[in-house]
Amino acid sequence: MDIRVGAYAVIVRDGTLLLPHWNENGRQGWTLPGGGLDPGEDPADAAVREVREETGYDVVLDGLLGVDSLVIPAADRLVPGRGGVPLHGLRIVYRAHVIGGELTVEQDGTTDDVRWFPVADVDGLDRVELVDTARRWAGLL
Repeated sequence: MDIRVGAYAVIVRDGTLLLPHWNENGRQGWTLPGGGLDPGEDPADAAVREVREETGYDVVLDGLLGVDSLVIPAADRLVPGRGGVPLHGLRIVYRAHVIGGELTVEQDGTTDDVRWFPVADVDGLDRVELVDTARRWAGLL
């Protein structure tokens, strides 16, 4: 089994939630800003780095919301059957707030848009399940 550890952030401002649009290998949806850790990288540092890369914003983390765990069968991986093994994803989710930067769409990455959505409108979006998990942890549901 492969393992992938990622770090993500829930960022709320004036009743809106910041979400990038993930688009990779024919799969897509609105997601939390974040992504995989580089080897040896601290998860908190990874969350801050990933938010900057995907949204253009500099953030400060306000605390850990939770750790989500899921296993993706080999046949359901982005590259089906990659290595013939399932993927265990551990997703560390923080609460954060913006301290600088400017809203910018990531270039040459797996996200193709980023927007602030009214929290009340998130239910109507095509989104990945981690968004709802994090919203529950953050008291936004």
